[in-house]
Amino acid sequence: MPFADWTIWNYLSSIVDILLVWYVIYKLINIIRGTKAVQLLKGILVILIVRVLSDFFGLTTLSWMMQQVITYGFLAIIIIFQPELRRALEQLGRGKFFSRSSGPVDEGQERTVEAILKASDYMAKRRIGALISIERETGMSDYIETGISLNSHISSELLINIFIPNTPLHDGAVIIQKNVVAAAACYLPLSESPFISKELGTRHRAALGISEVTDSITVVVSEETGGISLTRNGELHRDLSSDELKEILTNELLMNTKQASSARWNWRGKNNG
Repeated sequence: MPFADWTIWNYLSSIVDILLVWYVIYKLINIIRGTKAVQLLKGILVILIVRVLSDFFGLTTLSWMMQQVITYGFLAIIIIFQPELRRALEQLGRGKFFSRSSGPVDEGQERTVEAILKASDYMAKRRIGALISIERETGMSDYIETGISLNSHISSELLINIFIPNTPLHDGAVIIQKNVVAAAACYLPLSESPFISKELGTRHRAALGISEVTDSITVVVSEETGGISLTRNGELHRDLSSDELKEILTNELLMNTKQASSARWNWRGKNNG
């Protein structure tokens, strides 16, 4: 239909149609944000770029391969994004798909660091085992769903009470998301690295495992020795003092709002990764 023949209703329906499509795309982005699907989408984007470039430069064989990947990739996408599709359908069924989502939280990092420091020091002195993982850029929603949802304001008292032995939530990890205790008793993937010391238990292996698949920072308090460890980027640093732990957390979590110091922080942790 030529634009000249359009009525006001045609214009309004087209505008509503476009707005609805953009809103659905926006909600889908919110659903996959904070999950491993973001990295998978980046991989799909790379495939599409290679497909266009191979056509442009006349790379026939590579173009054919990319076309096969795209053609039969629909079923692969369904399998790969199964958790995200399931989450979207669950939210749609509960009426949350069209609910207003909260924006990112930028404040409270200092409170988070202080609570972790106080709780770690308290538990280390009493040899109370603990596993606290802090979400950063890579989302941890998949792991949060394995635990008990809390969505509580963070405090050292709350962290200590969660890990008191023989309480319902002490077994597993606490995940902090946007300066909120998102969930407790969460299951984290165990590292399969053969270089981990045999004297380390499941907590340390889980802390190292989550650092291998996300950019999270995880603090571990040993139940056997009371030692404080930290994992980051697939590395395990053991026997940290309170001051060393504070310096690391401050540099990693607070320097994004301050001018980064040129001097690297120093600690005497032992790397077993």
